Amino acid sequence: MSNDLAGVWEVALSDGVHRIEFEHGTTTGKRVILVDGKEVLRRDWMFKLVGKETFNVGKSDTKATINIDAVSGFAYEYTLEINGKSLKKYMENRSKVTSTWVLNLDGVDCRVVLEKDTMDVWCNGQNIETAGEFVEDGTETHFTLGDHNCCVKAVSSGKRRDGIIHTLLVDGTEIAECTE
Repeated sequence: MSNDLAGVWEVALSDGVHRIEFEHGTTTGKRVILVDGKEVLRRDWMFKLVGKETFNVGKSDTKATINIDAVSGFAYEYTLEINGKSLKKYMENRSKVTSTWVLNLDGVDCRVVLEKDTMDVWCNGQNIETAGEFVEDGTETHFTLGDHNCCVKAVSSGKRRDGIIHTLLVDGTEIAECTE
């Protein structure tokens, strides 16, 4: 990493939290993007210092764009968009379409993510095989993590505004949801 580091963002996707770093050499025109420490884009000798760079992040190749705008003189502003939305808007929307739990199983930190629209379950970047079933008060999505039986219960809150409440149970014990 050079001293041209212009921006660093942490982006939580279903397959994990990704670190995006952007280098902008305003004298050389260099642009470098690293995702999780791995270089994904490099441009040298760019004569136009403003513009945008688009690249993919994560296992699902989520589209990301870094916008480079001149603020005044030789000052620049860098903004990150995910799937065409500002990072802030994307994260607000993401909290509506996913549920995330962080727990420690057998000494291993696990980040479990439920994608509410598809009912896909991810753990530490791996899409987990699940079995869903309808039960009296909603649905249950069963899966295993190591030797542990896990279940995401989906039940109606009874309030239209709150919608469906998703709860993770590991070996019958409820795990508190975390906010990212």
